[in-house]
Amino acid sequence: MRRCPGYVRDFIRGIEVQEIGLAVGQAVRLVGGADPQLAAIVGLSLQVSLSAVAIAVLAGLPLGAAIGVGRFPGRQALIILLNALMGLPPVVVGLLVYLLLSRAGPLGQFGILFTPAAMVVAQTILIVPIVAALSRQVIEDAWQEYREQLTSLGAGPVRASMTLLWDTRFSLVTIILAGFGRAAAEVGAVLIVGGNIDGVTRVMTTAIALETSKGDLPLALALGIVLLSLVLALNAAAYLIKEAAHRRYG
Repeated sequence: MRRCPGYVRDFIRGIEVQEIGLAVGQAVRLVGGADPQLAAIVGLSLQVSLSAVAIAVLAGLPLGAAIGVGRFPGRQALIILLNALMGLPPVVVGLLVYLLLSRAGPLGQFGILFTPAAMVVAQTILIVPIVAALSRQVIEDAWQEYREQLTSLGAGPVRASMTLLWDTRFSLVTIILAGFGRAAAEVGAVLIVGGNIDGVTRVMTTAIALETSKGDLPLALALGIVLLSLVLALNAAAYLIKEAAHRRYG
């Protein structure tokens, strides 16, 4: 097979660069013009991720505080398990949730497979270990510092846990933001349990994968711009919160 002459390859490359440039321009216009399709996908993504983070916080923070303050048989094994679960493969979680919510599964009667509720369940399972494991470390460090003082004041495990959760709230906010970032960037699990249905379960990450495969680069790039902006905003927020807490409390 004869190879294409160099000038032909350069011409093709120039066309591809031009097409990418046009796609980027269209993507910026979609973001700047608040395109309805783009806004709907971003809105659903935020709804699903924020719901999952809220549930994960309600479950993960008390669990992390209880492990951080408590001393009981099997504690070290539980800590190891939580740390291991932080690296749960999303596709495996998606598969397990799919099996649970399918018609033949134990929770199939609820009929929430391929709905945003199923996506919230999958994301929550992924986030809870992160929130619990990281908060456990923060609370345990604070417990080592304030243990004698809290014990002298007669604080039991529950009261001590609540006090330390409040005292370390700025550090915990960064953990919550990390959980949200993990949820917003998730694709494997939500794709399996949500089905990527247009107008129903299509979120930013699954839409980017689909639109890229279809060749619709403007929408995929626009969603990528929004997703990267969210990640940067979260990191900036975490940094500013830490700095504000350090200046105020030392």
